[in-house]
Amino acid sequence: MSFFSASTSNTLVNNAAGDKDIEVADPPTDSISSLAFSPTADYLAVGSWDNNVRIYEVGANGQTQGKAMYGHQGPVLNVCWNKDGSKILSGGADNAGRMFDVTTGQSSQVAQHDAPIRVVRWIESPQGGVLATGSWDKTIKYWDLRTPNPVSTVQLPERCYTMDVVYPLMVVGTAERHILVFNLANPTTPFKTLVSPLKWQTRVVSCFPSANGFAVGSIEGRVAIQYVEEKDASNNFSFKCHRRDQMPASKDQSLVYAVNDISFHPVHGTFSTCGSDGTINFWDKDARTRLKSFEQAPGPVPCTTFNRSGTIFAYAVSYDWSKGHSGMTPGHPNKLMLHACKDEEVKRKPAKR
Repeated sequence: MSFFSASTSNTLVNNAAGDKDIEVADPPTDSISSLAFSPTADYLAVGSWDNNVRIYEVGANGQTQGKAMYGHQGPVLNVCWNKDGSKILSGGADNAGRMFDVTTGQSSQVAQHDAPIRVVRWIESPQGGVLATGSWDKTIKYWDLRTPNPVSTVQLPERCYTMDVVYPLMVVGTAERHILVFNLANPTTPFKTLVSPLKWQTRVVSCFPSANGFAVGSIEGRVAIQYVEEKDASNNFSFKCHRRDQMPASKDQSLVYAVNDISFHPVHGTFSTCGSDGTINFWDKDARTRLKSFEQAPGPVPCTTFNRSGTIFAYAVSYDWSKGHSGMTPGHPNKLMLHACKDEEVKRKPAKR
C-alpha cells in the first residue's frame, strides 16, 4: 500500500474565513478524470491521467489525508467502489480493469477489453455483485470477480462514452448519440434504445436515484431530463447551461461549453452539473430551477461527486482536453476541491400551490 506524504492535511469547511471550499493536499500530477466516494465511509477515490488511482480520507472538518495509491499502465479514465466499500474498481487507457482491495492494499487486473475502458460501474443485484465495464471497443462486459472471463458481453452500436447504474436501471451513452436503457433483470438485452434528445455528442448520462429516469449532458451546453416509462414522457425536458455571452453587453450566450459531469444528490434527488467553462450549478429538476451557482473555477471542471450522505461535494479543476493539445498550457491548475453542502443548496424547492 503506497502512502503519499501522509503527514500533510488540510482543514476547513465552515471555518472563520467564511465557507470557502477546501483544496485537497497532494492532488494527482496530471488531469483528474474521475471521482468516487466510498458508499460506507468518507474515502474518496480519484482517477487521473497520470496513470494512478489515489485514495484520500476526508475528516469531519474537511481535513484530507492520502491513504493509498495504485497504478494502471495508461491514463485512468473511471473509478467506482463496490457496495461494501472494500474494493475500488478502475478502468483505463491500458484496456484493463483493475481492482484495489482496501483491506490488503493489493491491486489486481480483473477485466480486459480490446480498447480503453471508459467506464466502470458496480452492479449489486439480488444474485450478487458484478462489475460492468464499458469500452471504446463497442462492448459492455459483465465480470464476476472470482472468474477471469466475462460472464457476458453486450455489443453496442458504437463506442461507449458514458454509463450509469442505479439498480435495476442501467443507461449507456455511446458515440453517434445512441442511448441504451437496460433493466438489469435482463442485463444482456436493452429494454429500449433511443437517439439522444440532444443534437450534439453525449458527454455524460446519470441515473435518477429513484431509478425511473436519467439526465443526459452534451458537449453543447445542454442537459436533458428523460424518464424511462412512456407514461412519464410529459415530464421530459431539456435546458441550456454552461454558456456565456461573447461580450458582457450582448446577452447572446454564444460561447458554448461541454457539460462534463452530472451528479445526483443521494438524499434529495437534486443534481449538479459542471462544465468546461469552470462553473458548477445545483439544480432541482422537479421545480425546474437552479438552486446554486458556484464561483467560476480557474479551469474546466471535469468531474464531480457527492459523498454517501450528500454533505460533501467533491470536484476537480483540471484541463479536460476539450481544446486538444494546444489547450494544455504550462501552469494550468490541477486541483481537487471539497465543498460542504448547505441544506438550502441541495434541498428541493417546495411545490408551488
